[in-house]
Amino acid sequence: MNLMDNLSHAQKQRLAFIDFSLQYFGQVSRQDLIKKFATGLAAATRDFASYRALAPDNMSLVHQTKSYHRKPEFTALFRHEPEGILHGLAKGFGDGLSHPISPSEICLDAVQLIHPDTEIIAALMRAIQNKQALKIKYVSVSSGEKDREIVPHALVNNGQRWHVRAFDRDHQVFTDFVVTRIKLISGAESVPSFNETQAKDIQWDKVLTLKLIPHPSLKHPEAIALDYQMIDNKTEVQSRAALAGYLLRQWSVDCSAKHQISTGVCQLALSNLDVLKEIDQLAIVPGGRSR
Repeated sequence: MNLMDNLSHAQKQRLAFIDFSLQYFGQVSRQDLIKKFATGLAAATRDFASYRALAPDNMSLVHQTKSYHRKPEFTALFRHEPEGILHGLAKGFGDGLSHPISPSEICLDAVQLIHPDTEIIAALMRAIQNKQALKIKYVSVSSGEKDREIVPHALVNNGQRWHVRAFDRDHQVFTDFVVTRIKLISGAESVPSFNETQAKDIQWDKVLTLKLIPHPSLKHPEAIALDYQMIDNKTEVQSRAALAGYLLRQWSVDCSAKHQISTGVCQLALSNLDVLKEIDQLAIVPGGRSR
């Protein structure tokens, strides 16, 4: 009989949390378990002993930090679905019990065509958590497959796919790498310098106000005002400068001079066009380069 079969659901939840933390953050302590589940020290010790019995090669105790650290030969005990894990990480989820979602017949979400590899996600999250640099084999649309060194600091859903915000050591800039285009990933030898950290990512730290209105070409703008809960036919959205271009593209916001996109594709328009000067990636913004 599998040792897991003898465990209660509550015990499995705690072991899944240990498993999740090791895979995505690289370490976990008894205090983490106690804080998460309001359990006692003795119970937490038993849970770590149970986890070690099930997966003896997954973790080792580092006495200096009083934490268990992920070993290179780590193999996850629990299967983590990429969509559930990514949305869970974005919301601070951490119990590790990410089960496939049974689709509803009466409430249908958008179809997901892109499914990131959980091992790649885990490696990125550990590097972000521990402030480490990475070597990746990356395939881009413009230059194909290349070896790159990056210093990641955030995972972001841009509305279509997940990307990692990182310092690109090859081009000495902060930029975005699509997670699904990373074929291989490993640790880099050198540690990040201060200039490669999130604190120096100006576009990331700059917060912009985007003022949105119904597109002037619409015959009945009230419909759009209702969609976006506008007051006096306008609404304001806060966005990091690094992410603003994605937001404007995702919602097809007309950013052209005098809002000239009149094909019906755009139902929203940007009223404070001067804010575009603060956005780097204007190539993806509808009408962003027509000014």
